[in-house]
Amino acid sequence: MPGITREEVAHLARLSRLELGAEELDHLAAQLDDIIGAVARVAEVAADDIPPTSHPLPLTNVMRPDVVRPGLTPEEALSGAPAAEEQRFRVPRILGEE
Repeated sequence: MPGITREEVAHLARLSRLELGAEELDHLAAQLDDIIGAVARVAEVAADDIPPTSHPLPLTNVMRPDVVRPGLTPEEALSGAPAAEEQRFRVPRILGEE
């Protein structure tokens, strides 16, 4: 398998709008060649009879049933508020008039 060349790395750098020095081009060419080799090895192992998965173990959602329960009344909800107005929490104004 031919390795990735320095010129190909320079071309990818131009497409990515990256400015790379000569030393960086050589370093990245070797790294990209290793990455491409690793991906090729994985492709060799992949079998057609094994379905693709996103997780090695089967996952199922565990959810409780949706049961309607009574909530707080407005008076109960506002009972601990420092200030209330028209059955709402009263907070200090942080924005000016527009």
